[in-house]
Amino acid sequence: MNGEELLHVMAQEQERARRFRHHLHVCTGTACQALNSESIAQALEVAAKAQGKQGEVSVKCVGCPGLCSLGPLVEVHSFVNGDHERSLYQFVRPEDASEIISHLDGEPVERLVTPLDQPFFTRQLKIVLENCGEIDPERIEDYIARGGYQALMKVLTEMTPSEVIDEITRSGLRGRGGAGFPTGLKWATVAKADPRRYPTYVPPGIQSQKFVICNGDEGDPGAFMDRSVMEGDPHRVLEGMIIAGYAVGANQGYIYVRAEYPLAVKRLRTAIRQAQRAGLLGNNIAGTAFSFNIDIRLGAGAFVCGEETALIASIEGGRGLPRPRPPYPAEYGLWGCPTLINNVETLANIAPIINKGASWFASIGTAKSKGTKVFALTGQVKNTGLIEVPMGITLREIVFDIGGGIPNGHKFKAVQTGGPSGGCIPEQYLDTPVDYESLTALGSIMGSGGLIVMDDSTDMVEVARFFMDFCMEESCGKCIPCRAGTAQIHHILTKFQTGRATERDLKLLEELCDVVKHASLCGLGQSAPNPVLSTLRYFRHEYEAKLRRDGAGYGYANGAAKERVTHS
Repeated sequence: MNGEELLHVMAQEQERARRFRHHLHVCTGTACQALNSESIAQALEVAAKAQGKQGEVSVKCVGCPGLCSLGPLVEVHSFVNGDHERSLYQFVRPEDASEIISHLDGEPVERLVTPLDQPFFTRQLKIVLENCGEIDPERIEDYIARGGYQALMKVLTEMTPSEVIDEITRSGLRGRGGAGFPTGLKWATVAKADPRRYPTYVPPGIQSQKFVICNGDEGDPGAFMDRSVMEGDPHRVLEGMIIAGYAVGANQGYIYVRAEYPLAVKRLRTAIRQAQRAGLLGNNIAGTAFSFNIDIRLGAGAFVCGEETALIASIEGGRGLPRPRPPYPAEYGLWGCPTLINNVETLANIAPIINKGASWFASIGTAKSKGTKVFALTGQVKNTGLIEVPMGITLREIVFDIGGGIPNGHKFKAVQTGGPSGGCIPEQYLDTPVDYESLTALGSIMGSGGLIVMDDSTDMVEVARFFMDFCMEESCGKCIPCRAGTAQIHHILTKFQTGRATERDLKLLEELCDVVKHASLCGLGQSAPNPVLSTLRYFRHEYEAKLRRDGAGYGYANGAAKERVTHS
């Protein structure tokens, strides 16, 4: 399919859509599917036919529109006398289908409707998520109808690889996987890397000396950003990967996604097949000399495989263990070849940047953090779900405007950003802008986008212990600081929670966090102490309130044997 054919398909699909007066979008993301949303779609089609409206009603299964706390969701788009009217139904059940269909030409069903003018929707700016909730992720024609693969056509026919890299560099896009490394700089490094620098072994049948990897190994507790993008708009990810391959000189890509995301895997596989049949993926894409293939590799759920070198080891068929860097994957990556690794959200930003220009993207956000950021908003907040906001928005706006505040009469206490690698930010810093530098200054990180809100009933020591338990279990065990350090930190936190901790334990806790942070091999261990350090920084009084005051700091009382404290 070349550029002209792509435009022809777009026109056809747009004409097909105009034949229907009403478009019903049923969320079939993982959360709503768990609530039987596919049966709702079937019930709506049956009801439309029963009421003789099948010729004017289109029922479409779409990805997550965002407001997960009110699911299952059905959004109605009605076109009457040239006007576009929208309404959103919440908590929909299959038995509501007939009533919804019967009200299409009148007022919405009042008991089901939720307002679309609420801040949850109006305060967002969707770039990565612009198609989620709007297209059927299993139809490439839906993606093409909204301008899909136009950026790829532009790149292949109008731009050189260096011009593509320059456009991404000027946009100011930074990696959305957590570290915030400049995307254009990473692409330029891979493009310039010499594949012959290191001895390599590439398996037979793979005709590439450079590789592109999409890191979809999203493992943070409470995070579902990348999963939702892969489920709701898989072709956007593929298009970003193909453009990246063209820019850096790679002909093979891999999507590394955890096997716990079966719906994302299913839709990615469908998207790959469709793109191949359309000539948009594979050999001589769109009739040009450029070829690029994409395969999927499933992860077994090891959190450490989110780290680049551990991910590479897993794709190669080995145990997911990190290795020392340098050399970095940009020079020595998959099978020893230069390898570009970007996460799902980073790659989903590529097509809009190419289509609308670097200046457009750079005009959004702050001086050093451009564009938008997708967050999974969870915890003790009224509106939980998937959001996308411009960089520079404050935490207060996210929690109290978009999130709707704290439910059940409780008060805000802290917000956790960055998952197990991040930190807990207290109320006095709610007006902090959300950007890479500001969050780091507070002892947290942007991370991949998990954002957990906590109310005044939360025990911050238990929060730290929960995340340390996660890091301890997920440690690969390769380096002693992480393997032994996380276990010892968890042990001390358990002593706080069981009333056995002393002043000496508090001092030892801080010393251990410092050692693990600075001596661990990879990002898992280096960031594991962050939740402990941030809670010690802002909620130290909760630790001190749990200290035992007897035993002169030696951890014994009531005749118990003196506890040995060993320093390594």
